[in-house]
Amino acid sequence: MTMMTLEKFEEASDAVIKVTNRTKLVYSDYFSEMTGNKVYLKPENMQFTGAYKVRGAYYKISTLSDEERKKGLITASAGNHAQGVAYAAKIYGARAVIVMPTTTPLIKVNRTKSYGAEVILYGNVYDEACQHALELAKEHGFTFIHPFNDEVVATGQGSIAMEIIKELPTVDIILCPVGGGGLLAGVSTLVKLLNPNIKVIGVEPSGANCMQQSLKASHVVTMPLVDTIADGTAVKTPGDVIFPYIQKNVDDIITVEDKELIVSFLDMVENHKMIVENSGLLTVAALKQLDVTGKKVVSILSGGNMDVITMSSIVQHGLIERGRIFTVSVLLPDKPGELVNVASVIAKEQGNVIRLEHNQFVSINRNTAVELVITLEAFGHEHKNAIVKALEKKGYNPKLIQQKGTYM
Repeated sequence: MTMMTLEKFEEASDAVIKVTNRTKLVYSDYFSEMTGNKVYLKPENMQFTGAYKVRGAYYKISTLSDEERKKGLITASAGNHAQGVAYAAKIYGARAVIVMPTTTPLIKVNRTKSYGAEVILYGNVYDEACQHALELAKEHGFTFIHPFNDEVVATGQGSIAMEIIKELPTVDIILCPVGGGGLLAGVSTLVKLLNPNIKVIGVEPSGANCMQQSLKASHVVTMPLVDTIADGTAVKTPGDVIFPYIQKNVDDIITVEDKELIVSFLDMVENHKMIVENSGLLTVAALKQLDVTGKKVVSILSGGNMDVITMSSIVQHGLIERGRIFTVSVLLPDKPGELVNVASVIAKEQGNVIRLEHNQFVSINRNTAVELVITLEAFGHEHKNAIVKALEKKGYNPKLIQQKGTYM
């Protein structure tokens, strides 16, 4: 463990300035008030490639020999590292081949191609794509650029910590997303070199907590399955090369449920007008789990590459999660005026009807019961419950229906 030195971090920080936007810290009134801490956001979603990954990719490629670059570069990535490698390869005039999982969002595939890289879609998760990339590297003699299990790449990612500490020297806690561990290794190692009192906490999706499990076991663990909407951190096996750095320098790991990411997406859009991808939202969702107050906390927003279809789905699910959209079914006699009666109850409570479904065949006796399924807009859970109670009072026996975010 000698590669990631202060000298190397300084070298990497000087190098990445050439290819990065200045992502100055953004103070968040909203999250500060919510948590009782002073919360700052490090908006790496505002990078030219849409994510922090260009830092490690560019620094790694800058350290290669001309011969290594001439062989052509290959990597595997769920998207953000792919764009970083493709962009850096373009600067150096090197050929880039990127293997991406078949589940990669279209925006990430298209952006990677736009930098001149050849894209191969293979496997359902990163680990399968990576294995295929390694086989191609061996077969064709390409130089493989690992997205996280590489000390040089991790040192490049650590330049984020250099910027945070320069801008906010009195930071108490840095929250850092974790997939394979490259970003966390770089950030935590540099932070502890500069100021051991600063806490570095990794944040993982609950459905892909390979780092948390590995730290508990004191060795790298491979998960049999990963299941999370945070595609950028859906990794089965963390990097064994960078794992010792994480063991030494990371203070804690927090895990976040997917539904928390959905709510955090809306929080970021509504309060900061920022699009942040699910993996980048991990550190925002984790703010609620910190059992401290009065501390200066930095949440690293690792990326913002999200396609519009995913965005639309998350917005819908987020509105449901917050009680802003809900669906209720009521049974009523099939006779004129009943629909108006239901509508007037809802109108009185200031509910807004989005959709109605009238099912006359729910019962054999239509005079007894016709089902009316109503999708409504409300101000939140309190307002939703008030509308349901008002319907109950009128004898409609309303039943809330579980939604899947398809009200549009």
